[in-house]
Amino acid sequence: MPQLAFANSFWQSYETLEKPVRAGVRKAMEKFQQLSIAELHADKGLHLEAVHYARDSRMRTIRINMSWRGVVLAPDDGGDTFLLLAVVPHDEAYGWAAKRLYTVNTATRALEVRDVDAIEQLTPALERAAAGASGLLFAGHSDQTLRRLGIDDQVLRAARTIVDKPQLEAFGGLLPEDQFEVLQYLAEGFTPEEVYRDVVADRRPADADARPTESLHRAITNTRNRITLVTGLDEVAEILAKPFDAWRVFLHPAQHRVAYHPAYPGPTQVSGGPGTGKTVVALHRVKHLLDRHPGARVLLTTYTTELAGTLREHLELLLDGDRERLARVEVTTVNALAVRVVRAATGRMPYLLGDAAERQLWRQVADRLALPQDERFLAQEYRQVILAQRIGDRTGYLRVARLGRGTALGPRQREQVWQAVEAFLAEVAGTGARTHLQLCDDAAGLLADADPAAGSGFDHVVVDEAQDLHPAQWRLLRAAVPPGPDDFFITGDPHQRIYDSHVSLDALGLPTTGRRIRLRINYRSTEEILAWATRLLPDTGVADLSGDGTDTLTGYRSLLRGRQPHAAGHPTEEAEFAALVQRINHWRDRGVPTSEIGVCTRFRTTLDRVYAALVAAGIPAVRVRDHPATGNSGVRLATMHAMKGLEFRCVAVVGVTAEAVPYAREITPVAVDRIQHDGDLLRERCALFVACTRAREELHVSWTGTPSPFLPPTPAPAAGPAQG
Repeated sequence: MPQLAFANSFWQSYETLEKPVRAGVRKAMEKFQQLSIAELHADKGLHLEAVHYARDSRMRTIRINMSWRGVVLAPDDGGDTFLLLAVVPHDEAYGWAAKRLYTVNTATRALEVRDVDAIEQLTPALERAAAGASGLLFAGHSDQTLRRLGIDDQVLRAARTIVDKPQLEAFGGLLPEDQFEVLQYLAEGFTPEEVYRDVVADRRPADADARPTESLHRAITNTRNRITLVTGLDEVAEILAKPFDAWRVFLHPAQHRVAYHPAYPGPTQVSGGPGTGKTVVALHRVKHLLDRHPGARVLLTTYTTELAGTLREHLELLLDGDRERLARVEVTTVNALAVRVVRAATGRMPYLLGDAAERQLWRQVADRLALPQDERFLAQEYRQVILAQRIGDRTGYLRVARLGRGTALGPRQREQVWQAVEAFLAEVAGTGARTHLQLCDDAAGLLADADPAAGSGFDHVVVDEAQDLHPAQWRLLRAAVPPGPDDFFITGDPHQRIYDSHVSLDALGLPTTGRRIRLRINYRSTEEILAWATRLLPDTGVADLSGDGTDTLTGYRSLLRGRQPHAAGHPTEEAEFAALVQRINHWRDRGVPTSEIGVCTRFRTTLDRVYAALVAAGIPAVRVRDHPATGNSGVRLATMHAMKGLEFRCVAVVGVTAEAVPYAREITPVAVDRIQHDGDLLRERCALFVACTRAREELHVSWTGTPSPFLPPTPAPAAGPAQG
């Protein structure tokens, strides 16, 4: 009976399919395993057929339905293991299959794929260019050395044309996976012996020397990092029933080059729009650091507790529950790290002042001193200038450059502000508490003053959703790990900045110049959702992660196609909720589990009313803030701000009214500070953008009364699902 294996490329295609097509895949796979090899070739339902003019003679396609084909690599050595590569629209399947060649790496014995036509076409031109080059990247390594590391003749010829690392990176997407990684390591200055130890020997089967060649089945079993082998019908059904989890840690080739880059000489920054895989890259970077540095400790950190929990779940999935590696990673928020550091140093649990209590103290100070500046201006001045730049006295504040502030303050006005700050600090001290950012600043100081031999216990820091961290939080992270190679790996998207922090990474001891990588391909949302959501943002761009330039979404695109977002207004909230119930039931009828549906609102009070409406309609629902387990059923409910870092197949954004988005109480008046006013509006746009881009397949946006001015014109409803 035939055995099935699933390549990682399969997940890229499967999860985007409509319910009937996915059902066809499951039915075809079940039938596939019920037939003998002879019956499989004769079965007219599956219609297993060769791909004419394919560079790999083992390429086959099978019928899923009249419009879709599965692309399969068939054994040619009398074996019975078939590798399912992708599910592709019928007219595209043959071209997809024809240009790919699967080979077995001579050193690692793993199955690799290459775009053989593209390599053949590019190599002659590169050879002509290399003839006049002053130096070649791999000139110092002999052919014999490269072959020992698994470089075959075609890749060797191409490698001999490469002049520098950028050219290698540009060529990398065409090369076989293990061979490209070997070349990356060599390009970074690692010796052939080190590369053999860390790449080849780590993957090479123990009995490889006794086997001059590999069958397809053995090559598949040697490639567990890119291929899943199944052995029975129950296992096939199980793996196809839970593809969303597999997708969450799937790494595309462009992302793989970033995550598994051998070593970065210093802090490295990865930016990109929603769905470009920054979080997945961060998770794989943690895996790479753990595997490359046995015994090393990694801090994986982010802004929100909800996202930290999600990162922990996905890391466990990626590491396959390996307790040894998981024990060497601490997954936590920056604020929680500050609490741990201060508690360890002082022996007592710090008392933290909540956001609401902090605002109340500022209000009391402003009222008592009767200053011309209101409590919002004072709180922003303290956060963005004084605490951000660690100003400790009146003289320092009178001299400091107030970066990011739009209202000029003369000496007299600065005196007034400093008076308010001193009063606020006295009030906080009187409560015996610290704000979250004050505690981060305290923790940074404790680590900076600690014995360098003791330190924080971490060797590497990986930061996800970095765009919202305050300078005080960055100072804590900088103090948590000594400067050096692979000290920081930072991922984030400035277009998803929903809190007000102005940061210069260089000034904080985190220079990333020359190590800034931008991801442009959205692997999550459809092009229709992406194009619609992008119109929520201004065309002028936003401040980048490093704080010294501008980032735009130019060139940002999706590889997926689907339905247009649905956006509509309603006369009453009751009618809006009824439409939401109808939409969710439609998604459920299409086979979308409730746990893969997200609903969000601007305010928690609105979310509570949505929860009541769903429960009354018999739809299970859970709040994200309650940290539901991955397997728990129920539509996930969250505020827009809590949606950061999450993703769902279908998302509904409810209550997008002119009164809620933007929320007037969160907008600084122009007369108080124009720069802050513009920044507040941008943050409100970003919050809506974040919420809408959580959707992979379908997006529903609704409101009552006047819609938010940020919304683009309502698109005409799509006639039906787009294919492709």
